[in-house]
Amino acid sequence: MGAYRPTIGLEIHAELQTATKMFCACINNPDEETPNKNICPVCMAHPGTLPVINKEAVHKVLLVGAALGGTLADYTEFDRKNYFYPDIPKGYQISQYKHPLVLGGNLNEVEITRIHLEEDTARLAHRSTTEGSQHVEGSDGGKSLVDYNRAGVPLMELVTEPVIHDAETASAFARELQLLLRCLGAGEANMEKGEMRVEANISISRKTRPSPRMARSNLAIRGKVRPLGTKVEVKNLNSFRSVERAIAYEIARQTKLLDGGKEVVQETRGWDEEKQSTFSQRKKEKAHDYRYFPDPDLPKLFLSKLGVSKEALAKELPELPWQQRERLQGLGFLQEQDIEQLVSGPDLSKLFVEVEQILVEPALVKLAANFILNDIIGQKKKDPTWLMPSAAYLAEVVRNYHNGTLASPQAKKAILTGKIGPTIDAAELPVLAQKVIAAHPAVVADYKAGKQAALQFLVGQGMKEAGGSANPGLLRESILKILG
Repeated sequence: MGAYRPTIGLEIHAELQTATKMFCACINNPDEETPNKNICPVCMAHPGTLPVINKEAVHKVLLVGAALGGTLADYTEFDRKNYFYPDIPKGYQISQYKHPLVLGGNLNEVEITRIHLEEDTARLAHRSTTEGSQHVEGSDGGKSLVDYNRAGVPLMELVTEPVIHDAETASAFARELQLLLRCLGAGEANMEKGEMRVEANISISRKTRPSPRMARSNLAIRGKVRPLGTKVEVKNLNSFRSVERAIAYEIARQTKLLDGGKEVVQETRGWDEEKQSTFSQRKKEKAHDYRYFPDPDLPKLFLSKLGVSKEALAKELPELPWQQRERLQGLGFLQEQDIEQLVSGPDLSKLFVEVEQILVEPALVKLAANFILNDIIGQKKKDPTWLMPSAAYLAEVVRNYHNGTLASPQAKKAILTGKIGPTIDAAELPVLAQKVIAAHPAVVADYKAGKQAALQFLVGQGMKEAGGSANPGLLRESILKILG
């Protein structure tokens, strides 16, 4: 691959987390399992029905645009993208073409071309008539079933500039976008559920002087003309691992073709997870194939007249993932992998920020971070349904642990159960200390002979006897007092 330069642009679709669908009042519920439950005459395209724009969806796309530093549109409109397929009941998809909501922006040092809003399509399931088992789209024979629950769900599409040159950068961009969407509350973007789908446009070109055919396919970027190869689109990649592997495979496939004196065909390809290879689906369409034209049933939007401004949106933005990373690095006690864990989910991020604000003192904040990283994250992995403690409660546990009221086992138990258990009264500690000393005369002799580790053993036995409900510091003092 040394003789070639890969060029990659991404198109990422993400379902937005709104109460209702994009152009009707049907519930937007990605977890609905009953087929064709959340449908109505509007999203089923019955004659005479009219769409109505979902204001919440527009607002969330603009919020994403503001976070990425894009140019927010003042004038915007919706268009009809015409094509016939069973997952589009109208025979066209309502999307945006010439006037998207957002132009430009940057994420992970990757330039963004545009962000626009459209409606999602239905789900297709292809089943065998003999076995009734679901198999991949395009399989031979059998029946095709359509579930319209997803049809009409608000769908954000983000398109990058073709400035990515390796699979790892492409995957990292998609991960950061998922994190941002969750941080803003715009969407969960679970790839395994199809809530975020990545499409990669991939081409390779020779690093040496381009052929006349390649020279005709130049692309101007920042005033410079760079020769690009023939673009191939790989659609509907539904995991970050698939994004990396599909891009790597396609670069290798195109390299082999060019090395063999063959040409790369411009087309759309799919990704076969089982075979770990791409496969041809159809020749690549161009914009004119869809016959875009403004939707006559939807009003043009002048956002400034609706009270929308970049300044107002900026005030709504929470601490963004890259801002939080920088601040956490400044604390000085967190490793890079710890920071990524704290930033990785909006719930964890929110919990840590709130605990920071309550505790303030660096030593206490560090203890809170340790409990989150070691106990809360661990419990959440074991039981995803477990409810994390509130910031106020976690702060209380941290303070009690720091001042010695709670031992480590008690503190961990308090976090996991939501209950701060009772501790042994200080007046009872001498009795406990005497009991431990009497039970371990050989250890007492070792301590008196100068073995300091023997003292720690006695404290540990006392904590065990107390079921972790004693203050270890005060217990140690009681044992020392008796031992003289």
